[in-house]
Formats: sequence, structure tokens, C-alpha cells
Amino acid sequence: MAGPTTAERGARRPAGASPGRPSARPERGGGARRGPARPRVLLLALAAVLLAAGVLWLLYGSSWLRVEHVSVSGTRVLTPGQVTAAAAVPVGAPMASVDTDAIEERLRRALPRIDSVDVVRSWPHGIGLEVTERVPVLVARQGGAYMEIDAKGTRYAMVSTAPAGVPRLHLAAGRSPSLRRFDADRLTREAVGVVGGLPGKLGRDLLSVRVRSYDSLTLELSGDRTVFWGSGEHRGAKTRSLLALMKAAPGAAHFDVSAPGAPAASGS
Repeated sequence: MAGPTTAERGARRPAGASPGRPSARPERGGGARRGPARPRVLLLALAAVLLAAGVLWLLYGSSWLRVEHVSVSGTRVLTPGQVTAAAAVPVGAPMASVDTDAIEERLRRALPRIDSVDVVRSWPHGIGLEVTERVPVLVARQGGAYMEIDAKGTRYAMVSTAPAGVPRLHLAAGRSPSLRRFDADRLTREAVGVVGGLPGKLGRDLLSVRVRSYDSLTLELSGDRTVFWGSGEHRGAKTRSLLALMKAAPGAAHFDVSAPGAPAASGS
């Protein structure tokens, strides 16, 4: 039996199909596959909202993460009770709501003896106050008490008794013309800078610093020895000259290193 003719085969071919090439099959079910994506997105969004709400409730609404105790470390002269009272940490408040910057500001304002403080959260219930106190490098007599001065030249605390081993500062500038350019705070910082640069035994032998003007500082050492230092400039060179001079003239009582390239010693 004869097969279909060429005309008959062309008649059976779908319109638009190329001869010898299979016709493209239409996609089936494309819309059906995209349908379930929207409910899944909505469910994920709802889960994220619920999770965020749960975290917020845990941090701020629940009774689990609230301040129950305050600890203090690093105090030397201050007591933990003084620090705790000045900090005024809101016990019972949510841990996450504690304003650590405000606590630090309250402490520095109420207790000038504090040089720095770190307020840290100790989850789940504690606030830690890590205090660093100022250390006096000089004391200045004021009336019947003493003002402590730290390494930055900051006058921060009045005490009734001078701390042991801390040199005295005597500002004797009076009506010196240098006060027009260098006030008492600047002269104090110059004295502090000189004291901070003295090494070992020399620093321990220092009893006082007498300042008459910016370029007239005198160090008073144990054993009735004095050192005319001049200005606070060239501290390293002056320190080296003084140590060499003391070694060369161990019995001298007066030293002059105001010109470190030409130091002098005298007396006995």
C-alpha cells in the first residue's frame, strides 16, 4: 500500500513548523509552579516579624535580662560604695536600656579622682564599673590642705595630709612678667613634665619643685641638694647632663643644667 504523499505530509504539519524540525512543545503548568511562592514569602516575613518581636520582648519586656547587681573594680583611694552611689545604675531596668555613656559622665563629674572608667554589661544581670584613678605626681599646699596634681597637670582632689613620696610644688611666680604668657596652669604642666621625665633614684630623691617663672624651675633633692633646671624644654638632654654631672662631682650640692651643653656644679 502506498504511503502518504508529500502534499499529505505537509497538510498534517502544524502551522509555522519548519520542515524536518520537530515543533516546539508548549510549556505546561508554568503558572501553577509560581503560585505557591507567594504564601512561602508571606510565611517567612511573618516568622521574621515574630522573631524580632520575641527578641525585643526578651531584651526589654521580660524579667530575665534586668540589672540585679553592680560590681566595682580598680579603686585605690575611692571606695566601691562611693563609686556605686555616684554611678546611680538603674537596678531593675532592662540590661539593654542602660545608658553606659551617661553613667561614665556621672562618675567623672561627681568623682574627679577618676581618670577613666569603663561601664560594661555582664550578661544576664550585672553591670561592671572598671575604674582607673588619677595618680598624684605633685602636691600643692593650699591653706591647711594639699591639692593633688596628676601627670596631665590636672588638679583633682584636696587631701588633708600630703601623700607619702609625692614631691611638693611651689609656685612662686608672684608678679613675674612671664605670667602674661604662661599662667599658673601652664607652669604647673611644665613642672609635671620635668618630674615625669626623672629616672629611678633621681625621681625618688626629689622633694619639691620651685617655679618662679617659665624659664626658672629649681628641683630640691634630698641631702640639701638643688638643681637649677631653667625652662622645661630639652628635658632629655638636661637629665643626661645632670646624671653625668652628679657622677663626676658626687659631693656637689648645687647643679645647673639650664644650658645642658655647659652644665655646672658647685658647693659641697
